Amino acid sequence: MRQHHAMTGAAINLDPRDRVAIDAFLEGVWSRDGLADLTLVDYRGDLERCASWLAQHAHGLLGATRADLFDYLAARNHAGIGARTNARELVALRRFYAEQVRHDAEFEDPTLLLDAPKLPRTLPKALAEREVNSLLEAPDTTTPLGLRDRAMLELMYACGLRVSELVNVPLSGLNLREGVLRVTGKGGKDRLVPIGETCMDWLERYLHDARPLLAKGRETPALFLSNRAAGMTRQMAWAIVKKHAATVGIAAKRISPHVLRHSFATHLLNHGADLRALQMLLGHASLSTTQIYTLVAREGLKRLHAQHHPRA
Repeated sequence: MRQHHAMTGAAINLDPRDRVAIDAFLEGVWSRDGLADLTLVDYRGDLERCASWLAQHAHGLLGATRADLFDYLAARNHAGIGARTNARELVALRRFYAEQVRHDAEFEDPTLLLDAPKLPRTLPKALAEREVNSLLEAPDTTTPLGLRDRAMLELMYACGLRVSELVNVPLSGLNLREGVLRVTGKGGKDRLVPIGETCMDWLERYLHDARPLLAKGRETPALFLSNRAAGMTRQMAWAIVKKHAATVGIAAKRISPHVLRHSFATHLLNHGADLRALQMLLGHASLSTTQIYTLVAREGLKRLHAQHHPRA
């Protein structure tokens, strides 16, 4: 396993057997299932946090009972940890214990009868088309950084990219001749996404007029560069979205790292896109994940009806 997968984080008081079991679990799911690095980091944090609490209050991770895990999740809830975060942690625990059963059929999985916290159904936030247009036009394209920002925003919206996908796109992943982008999504799975003529025009301008200046003569594989000639981080890309959204008066509470991805999906459905085609464009493993956007589109149609129909 690569070194960053083996990082132990800040967990303390772990039973040595638990630490070994967590390392073995992460090694197994990494090599067998090809999980993304960020998922592995999240799994390690969730498992070590739980194991540390159990070592102080119960029997450790490997010796935990259903009641022990219930007490742990209840303590987190009492501490103000939200149901969604607890549900994510329970996913990590279920997968960890399933791996123990996989290697030892006699092992009793303490999560089998443990109910997941009930989650409120939340719809993805999507901007109106006019808001997206304002956001895309916000950067000052007379400067190299502004031209980069415009090309970035156009690509995020044109292809429905996750921020992590955007910053990891290599220059070699862009094929302007064919008008497609090769994207590496969750689990290391590649997909080809059409770009569209407007976005291609901005990418060509960025590649011709801005990227050479930002690269400063260095060979950097990333498509989008910082002003230090290096690839951008997720935090940098997210800060750029927030900055330009604030410039055009889009409220901060309406902005999220996925805002252009959600808008991409919602607007495609509003214009009649097929749900399975949208699933492929977004890189969702399950159609059920994509289906939530039909609810977003439906809510938008209801608002449109209420606003304009004479008998609404």
